[in-house]
Amino acid sequence: MSTDKKTQIFELLSTLDSLKHLVRTGWIHFKVPTPETVSGHMYRMAILAMALAGEDSTLDAIRCVKMALVHDIGEAIVGDITPRCGVSEAEKFKLEEDAVKLIASYVQPVVGNEWEKLWREYEAAETREAKAVKQLDKFDMIAQAFSYEQKYGLDLSEFFTSTVTAFSSEPFMEWNNELRKRRTEWINNKKE
Repeated sequence: MSTDKKTQIFELLSTLDSLKHLVRTGWIHFKVPTPETVSGHMYRMAILAMALAGEDSTLDAIRCVKMALVHDIGEAIVGDITPRCGVSEAEKFKLEEDAVKLIASYVQPVVGNEWEKLWREYEAAETREAKAVKQLDKFDMIAQAFSYEQKYGLDLSEFFTSTVTAFSSEPFMEWNNELRKRRTEWINNKKE
């Protein structure tokens, strides 16, 4: 291994450290006292992706796990850009694309190429796996929103409103329906 490749592992470590401490922007906007980090979100998505193996035997769950682990990796460099940030979708894509390419350069080409390919697949959302991971992303977000509502007494209805049509296949539709049912029951119980 060349000296350059040996030192690049430290660039990767630094990048991953950024993700471990990068708080998700949406939660900051809503003043969540102790919001999750991007890496915490990616980790939970990866665990949920592992659970897909038992839900749909035709889905490549391992590919979904890998995709979940890289889908937000570019945020280590560009930050967590949300629609409220005033950045166009095209500009956001380009910023993240450049960041993913840079991060992929820190590892062996075969690995870096896979990371970049998985990220592009996720962004295009054309394969079954990418569609599943996109739905996991939205489900994790509303599950986290409900958790924060319960823990901190916040109203995070905006997250639920923005994801009404985000789920188009199983098990996501069932998970979504159950989460919303539990949230409605919780809200109704609070009123009593």
